[in-house]
Amino acid sequence: MGPARALSTRDATLVRTLLSVDPVGNLFVSSRVDAGVLWPGGPATLYGWPGEAPRHLLHAGSNLVPVFAPCDAAERDAAIAAFADAVGPHRWCQSIVGDSEAALALHRALARRNRSYAGQREIRPRQPLMITRQVTPQAAEAPVRRITMAEFTSYLGAAVAMYTEEVGVDPTAAGGRAGYRAHCQGVVESGRAWGIVDNGGNVVFKADVGISCGGIAQVQGVWLDPRLRGHGLAAPAMAETTRLILAEHDLVSLYVNDFNTRAVRTYLRTGFTVAGQFATVLY
Repeated sequence: MGPARALSTRDATLVRTLLSVDPVGNLFVSSRVDAGVLWPGGPATLYGWPGEAPRHLLHAGSNLVPVFAPCDAAERDAAIAAFADAVGPHRWCQSIVGDSEAALALHRALARRNRSYAGQREIRPRQPLMITRQVTPQAAEAPVRRITMAEFTSYLGAAVAMYTEEVGVDPTAAGGRAGYRAHCQGVVESGRAWGIVDNGGNVVFKADVGISCGGIAQVQGVWLDPRLRGHGLAAPAMAETTRLILAEHDLVSLYVNDFNTRAVRTYLRTGFTVAGQFATVLY
């Protein structure tokens, strides 16, 4: 069926139709379409395969995100091979993420082609994708509110701690401080950062709306000060955060590492249910 094709604005209707099959699982790519990934000259490319009438997609930017329509194994393998050809032999992405079956299959294909794709730092093969439209009431209340720039210094420290704990690297190392600071400032200034601020002005809990598209919000960057863990604060804080986000969205989603059993239990107590499974390959 030929090579994959870089899609353009002429393909917008087709792309949105493909993404609408799973709006929660495809939320990131949908948000990139809204941000202009189909326009020329952007920082990422959206590929489609087969080129003449795409049924499968690959977002290729700082991360690779496959979107596969239901198909048999032969078609899936052909799509993966075409996408591997399209992104080329040299790795420039920081991660591969998406539906677990698709993301892991893409990683295996790329790793066979080039050593740089085989040199992953970590593979997280099972990350439950969870959703909720309604919060489970909690016994205790939590004073969650939007974070403002008045708390930015403390928020930035919490964000760095969260990222380092979650990903295993300091986002401000190796010259990354200015970029990460700008990213966090954008989150706060756009009203997407929620948290609890103690009497001393310290952010002790945070959660961000990382992606928002089509009435769906994806929560990312959840963090609770280690000194407060194990005291029954996580579930009320997450419940109140989710309630506030649901006031502005129809549905809230997130994905979590399966080995983080404490977080999984917290989300289940808050009212989230499992709707799928992601995987992430980190470089």
